[in-house]
Parts: sequence; structure tokens; C-alpha cells
Amino acid sequence: QVQLVESGGGLVQAGGSLRLSCAASGIIFRINSMGWYRQAPGKQRELVAVIISDYRTNYTDSVKGRFTISRDTKNTVYLQMNSLRPEDTAVYYCNTQLGVGLGSVRDYWGKGTLVTVSS
Repeated sequence: QVQLVESGGGLVQAGGSLRLSCAASGIIFRINSMGWYRQAPGKQRELVAVIISDYRTNYTDSVKGRFTISRDTKNTVYLQMNSLRPEDTAVYYCNTQLGVGLGSVRDYWGKGTLVTVSS
């Protein structure tokens, strides 16, 4: 059974930094991507950053130059968040998309970790 466990959220002042981690376990299929999404109160969940199987990365425009996504060889994905702003406040969710065969994919989600940035 695939499990994603996030850690590293918390309260930080504007301009500060946090590092989120997400450890994936139980993966037996090919990892197409691992990434971070966030959902602020009253808003839809949005993609923050993703790292694809060939280690290419994509970021939403609002975090470019401030956030860095990385992944180690043990299926842990990280999100280094610098120069945090109050508008970064959200619940951050880890996601992995697996290739489960015959062209099908399946998404898995962590339970989320809260990041609060005070002004």
C-alpha cells in the first residue's frame, strides 16, 4: 500500500524558510512524478512544484526563484521554501503519480502539512 508522509510544516515569519519532506513507501510501480500541491482557505488546490521521473522540475510562477523541489534515491521528495510570504500560507500536500501499467496512471496523496506565514 502506497503511503506518503509529510513533515516540516509550521509557523514562520515572512521572509523566513521552511523545508518540507515527504517520504513515500510501498511503491512497486514506476514513479512518473513527485510533487507538492497546496490549498489555501477558500481556494482550490494548486500545483506548487513537481519533479518528473527524469528529474526535470516545474514550478508555479509565484514560487519560482524562492522554492526548490528535490528528490533523493529513496523516494523522498523535499520542498525548500525560502523568502516565504503570507500568501504562501496553506496546507501543503505531497503527491506522487505512478505508472500502473497499460498506459494507466494513479495518483496518491499525503494527508497534508500546514504552513503558516505571519506578516
